Amino acid sequence: MTQHAIIRGEVSFRVGDGVLEPIPDGPADIELTDDSATLAWGDSEGNTGSAAITRDEYERYLAEGKIRLVDRH
Repeated sequence: MTQHAIIRGEVSFRVGDGVLEPIPDGPADIELTDDSATLAWGDSEGNTGSAAITRDEYERYLAEGKIRLVDRH
């Protein structure tokens, strides 16, 4: 089930073994599994992106208020 969220603050993901890349502030869709969360977003120029982060990272970002779940009813 897709969750809808707003990204506010420094939320990052790592590409392979590379550097951390930021996820832009704004709306995102989130798909959860037992061990990860996949975030999908779009930027102001119409580009889309997606990234998987660990479930622990997702829970930390939630607790810090950097990922805020929203109800889109």
